[in-house]
Amino acid sequence: MNKIALAIHGGAGTIFRSQMTPALEAEYRNGLETALTAGWNVLENGGSSLSAVEAAVVSLEDFPLFNAGRGSVFTHEGAQEMDACIMDGHLLRAGGVAFVKNIKNPVSLARLVMKHTEHVLLAGEGANQFADQMGVDTAPDEYFFTEHRWLQLQEAIAEGRVQLDHGSGKPIGTVGAVACDSRGRLAAATSTGGMTNKKFGRVGDTPIVGAGTYADKTCAVSCTGHGEYFMLGVAAYDVAARMKYKGSSLEEAARETIDQMTSINGEGGLIAVDSEGNITLPFNSEGMYRASVSSEGSRSIEIYR
Repeated sequence: MNKIALAIHGGAGTIFRSQMTPALEAEYRNGLETALTAGWNVLENGGSSLSAVEAAVVSLEDFPLFNAGRGSVFTHEGAQEMDACIMDGHLLRAGGVAFVKNIKNPVSLARLVMKHTEHVLLAGEGANQFADQMGVDTAPDEYFFTEHRWLQLQEAIAEGRVQLDHGSGKPIGTVGAVACDSRGRLAAATSTGGMTNKKFGRVGDTPIVGAGTYADKTCAVSCTGHGEYFMLGVAAYDVAARMKYKGSSLEEAARETIDQMTSINGEGGLIAVDSEGNITLPFNSEGMYRASVSSEGSRSIEIYR
């Protein structure tokens, strides 16, 4: 039986211990712990890596402090527009949604795109129509309203800027998970509410296969960062390519990808796992909300560098 492994993230950026109250830090750690447990329970009970990453990301989407699902940031118009992607590395299949509204768990909708259509990515009104057809859970605007996100929008509008996430500094809000199951199958999933005060239907790297999310038989990767740069660097696939064509280890490949992001001024990080159950979580920002667990029993929840 293969070593099972799971890693999750809740965003990267300028995260200082001095700016975090003990109570708020405890909330973030609890959110990560709950999501890690949700995904790990699937793997421990013989479930697939695909179901594990979905379970973990659903938990993160339901947690209001992370920028995905319920905690998604506001657009310039005062609404939420969410993106998500899920990929099955064993079958090399993926599903993604972009620009969706009022969907409680966009990652589950992305999995339905993969399972029930011949497409990879659905966007906007069409994606919402597909959600209606599939009967996925929706919620009114009030469900997605969080006061700290609303205040972020007002601040961003007043200063005339687009803001990546949480207010002070430059935290970058995305959630994601990667997993290896007992059969050595890999999967990745990523979900986000995008940028505060975003306009013009902006979509980042999260729902783009190879940019923010990727999985094959080599590795599974979920990225978090300034999406434009992760698209330009095709960051998620870059890790797999370095392993396949250069013979790099998972850790070497992931670190080289983050170094490449640094060289083009892209800030953020990624989580990755390979078919042997190895895990790596590199980033070039001040911090990244992250957690991991493996069959060897090592369990880690970290925020700061």
